[in-house]
Amino acid sequence: MPNKNTPLFTAYVLGLVAVIIFGSTLPVTRLALESFSPATITFTRALIAASMAGVLMAVFGLSWKHPENRSIFLAGVMLIFGFPGLMALSMQTVDASHGGIILGFLPLATAFIARMTTDERPSNRFWALTLAGFAIVVAFTFYQSGKSAGSSNLIGYGWMFLAGVCAAWGYVISGKLSRTMQGWEVITRALVLNAPLSILGMIWFYEPIATPPTMTSIVAIGYLGAFSMFLGFCAWNVALAAGGIARIGQLQLFQIFVTLGVAVVLLGESLDWITIVSAIAITAIIATSRRG
Repeated sequence: MPNKNTPLFTAYVLGLVAVIIFGSTLPVTRLALESFSPATITFTRALIAASMAGVLMAVFGLSWKHPENRSIFLAGVMLIFGFPGLMALSMQTVDASHGGIILGFLPLATAFIARMTTDERPSNRFWALTLAGFAIVVAFTFYQSGKSAGSSNLIGYGWMFLAGVCAAWGYVISGKLSRTMQGWEVITRALVLNAPLSILGMIWFYEPIATPPTMTSIVAIGYLGAFSMFLGFCAWNVALAAGGIARIGQLQLFQIFVTLGVAVVLLGESLDWITIVSAIAITAIIATSRRG
């Protein structure tokens, strides 16, 4: 597994690959929902990723025992079940492009939680930018949900917001753990530790499928498990360790636009000017916040 000796160019490539993988997750989840329930998607992708993680731990001779297992387990609950499960629930009623706007606020939400759980004292500028970004997300949510009949759309946006909170919290815990272990090791251990919950979840939420799943949905759920849940995290964490959080972290600014583009290509979604302006505004706010 690459380490801090990885060339900077390779770090950028790995970081960009990870951003493309993460940015494609929402549209691909909608494809998986054509045949599978949110619960089936959540636990199946977790088991696929846990299997790959188990192999990696065996190859590197890592023991499942670790002094930080409690924190690793909690990070896994947030990133393996909380974020994917709530995201899948949201994708039942929310366009992937719109979900991308909500999750576009994720980097700032992660920074917010990190600063609230440490001794850092955020500047007035940081608070102002956080509130501005949050206001854009809230305004966008109510505008788009108001265009649709019924309350299910607004609930869907609520699920996506909660998914973002889970992801941000999981990222903060993972970030702290990465100070004492390699980033790829955190998600690998988390997947293995949470594998029993993944199996129990598959059993508990098992639902007979009335019609055979489409090949598109099968490929989609495989992608979510192998790439979104495992390989993407490994590539991203290796890139951060090799290229530095400040440099590589900037690549995350492109993620929202990856989601919008993939949603148009894979799902045929249309982008209105509100969605485009919101994406640009959130990206600008995050870019500004990282300079301070």
